[in-house]
Amino acid sequence: MSEKIANPNCSPVPYKKTGYKSFQEFYPYYLGEHHHRTNRRLHLISTTNSIMILLYAFLSTSPHTLPLILLALVQGYGLAWIGHFFFEKNKPATFNHPIYSFMGDFCLWWEVISGRRQF
Repeated sequence: MSEKIANPNCSPVPYKKTGYKSFQEFYPYYLGEHHHRTNRRLHLISTTNSIMILLYAFLSTSPHTLPLILLALVQGYGLAWIGHFFFEKNKPATFNHPIYSFMGDFCLWWEVISGRRQF
């Protein structure tokens, strides 16, 4: 872990009322909204499942590609939102920042998978 990562402890960060001009500015806040370990684990599971469903949809000869893509979205957000509503007791960042939040899901996933962030 020689490279510095944002908000390594996923400590809560106050919301910036003026908004976020870049993903780098948003990401520490995103991580702070995921300080509960169970929520982060649900995000990891849901993102992994979504990636696997999408890979299957695009690499298989299944005639059900569109329903599989929709399943990947529902499954990905479903588990993640359970983590927010029942463990974090907060509103998912997706509601206010859908693109940055989507990017945050995959950035967090990659940091964990690559061993840069401990879970």
